[in-house]
Amino acid sequence: MEAGEGTEETPLPLVLTRFQLSEEYGFLLPDPLTELPEPYGPWMEIAHDLPQLIASHQLRSQVHQMPQLSTRHLRGREELHLAHLVLSFITMGYLWQEGEEGTVKVLPQNLAVPFWEVSQALGLPPILSHTDFVLANWRRKNPNRNLDTIISLPGGESLRGFILVTLLVEKAAVPGIKAIIQAIRAILQLDEETLHKALQELAEAIGDMSKALQRMHDYVDPAVFYAVIRIFLSGWKDNPAMPDGLIYEGVSDEPMAYSGGSAAQSTILHAFDELLGIRHSEESTAFLHRMRDYMPPPHRAFVEEIHRAPSLKQHVLSSGDAQLCTAFNRCVSALAEFRSYHITIVTKYITVAAAKAKAGQADTGDRAGPSAVKPPSALEAKGTGGSHIFSFLKSVRDTTREGMISA
Repeated sequence: MEAGEGTEETPLPLVLTRFQLSEEYGFLLPDPLTELPEPYGPWMEIAHDLPQLIASHQLRSQVHQMPQLSTRHLRGREELHLAHLVLSFITMGYLWQEGEEGTVKVLPQNLAVPFWEVSQALGLPPILSHTDFVLANWRRKNPNRNLDTIISLPGGESLRGFILVTLLVEKAAVPGIKAIIQAIRAILQLDEETLHKALQELAEAIGDMSKALQRMHDYVDPAVFYAVIRIFLSGWKDNPAMPDGLIYEGVSDEPMAYSGGSAAQSTILHAFDELLGIRHSEESTAFLHRMRDYMPPPHRAFVEEIHRAPSLKQHVLSSGDAQLCTAFNRCVSALAEFRSYHITIVTKYITVAAAKAKAGQADTGDRAGPSAVKPPSALEAKGTGGSHIFSFLKSVRDTTREGMISA
């Protein structure tokens, strides 16, 4: 899907549907499919049993017995997204079944080839990304509309909580996504009243995202996240446990390297940064731009379209309108607060959890269940996406604060 070249003279055709965005769900896939059609039963069978197969160290042998299936029977975006979700979860389980000391160098052809083909069709990389883990991995469990995941990995209720709380953060952002479109239209139409309202809605949405993120404490055990869940989100780029990357058998004889799942792959904060004119350091910008390659192309195009739109910050500055300036700063402040809270979460779930794991690994193992292997050490100071996590998070938080308009 191509993003238009919009100019200041011609109003941008910024409509959600053009970027595969939903009025109700934003970047989330609306009502994802939960089952693939008949030929793909072998994939679904393994995917639904992943936690048990990994815990009993049987996943790799099950994958070796899996038939080589053609992807030509997959129809439409929903089927492709579910296939990518299923194959990415199986791949992560296959890679990390024995922990970081028992990695493999080759992904077998019967898994690698279809995963590559589905990835090419969607414009996504052949690894588990935020799109698979959260955006396409939810269903309604019952008529009360309680949410559940479609595919899981080891980590039990903590994994489920981690995915669904992240999903609630995405859902809380939806009014903010709509506010972006209203703001850009208002700038083009020189409609200050609508612009002011859009900025108020944006600040409120970012605040609601922070509230949603706080629920992580209620549903995710730090010991389980650190010792069990985290490794399955790890990639094979910038990871000392897999320095050579991974050979996708039947696709390429040369190993390929991809980053693991990361919050930086969520399109939301990229979109807010572009609208508010936040400029991060060179190093942080390079990492964030690399993470855009892990987004569905239409979502990436949405961020690029905002970047091409007239500058909100310049408009507010040149308007000399104190009310607009205050509303703009509220948005920037809310975004900096969200990033600060993210640092609090990461401190609890990685730094503190790592110290506790080192102090009493036996205790961590007991709580994590039978699939627990030695907690991963290769990424102790890094995020699963491969960034130096604290220097990165603090840098983007600080540069966000610097985006305020001074009185």
